Amino acid sequence: MATSHKVPLARREAFLLGVLGLCCFLGIWTAIAQLHLASPQFLPTPYAVLARAIHLVSEPFAGATLPLHLLRSLERYGYGVMLAALLGVPLGLGMGWYGWLDHVITPLFDALRFIAPIAWVPFAALWFGTGIGGPILIIFAGAFPPCLIGAYRGARFVDAKYVEAARMLGSGGVRTLIEVLLPASVPSIIAGLRVGAGLGWQSLVGAELIVASAGVGYLMVQGQSNVSTPTVMAGMLAIGAVGLLIDVLLRAAESLVRRRRGLT
Repeated sequence: MATSHKVPLARREAFLLGVLGLCCFLGIWTAIAQLHLASPQFLPTPYAVLARAIHLVSEPFAGATLPLHLLRSLERYGYGVMLAALLGVPLGLGMGWYGWLDHVITPLFDALRFIAPIAWVPFAALWFGTGIGGPILIIFAGAFPPCLIGAYRGARFVDAKYVEAARMLGSGGVRTLIEVLLPASVPSIIAGLRVGAGLGWQSLVGAELIVASAGVGYLMVQGQSNVSTPTVMAGMLAIGAVGLLIDVLLRAAESLVRRRRGLT
């Protein structure tokens, strides 16, 4: 079977190709809207969506402006991802170090991690209603598995010579976990956090579509109720922009850690 080889592109070329792809997408979208191949009520032009987004920055809709809805969403998101990291990373390291803990946790974890975060929505609604607890639970359900798996893999694949050196120096199990496994697992932990952060953001929006009284998802639901497609698409635009920013920041942190550790 033939093997394909990707030719690496310069950063500038990659950027220009990305811009070209985006322009092609916007051009096709504009052409469809301008030629009325779809109803303007359901497919506004990119300009109309951008104008609506700018309008929502200063004019309240569904009880708040777009930035305030975003802040409410980011508040829930921050709590959910932080809780997932605080529980998932130590548990993953412990499972990677202590075999008995791995055997105890893995069956339950494997059963729960395949439940889609959106499947927790009815449970969250019953427990928390439209309060902040429901979305946090759903965000946690999306972000927790990658955080745990990243830490677990990092602990499992730490170079054995570091562990052996720590043992020869008389380091105990917990001390080895903190002083050897944790620092050595940082690149894998950050990779897991990056995946978890992305899934958490997606889970947040799904939660807000159903169990929230504020936030970008709630804004989109109200836009749908008012048959305002530009409002819905402006919310989608805000979600995509914030999600991209989160990924860029975490990708930069991951690259920085790898460079400092000589992994790239």
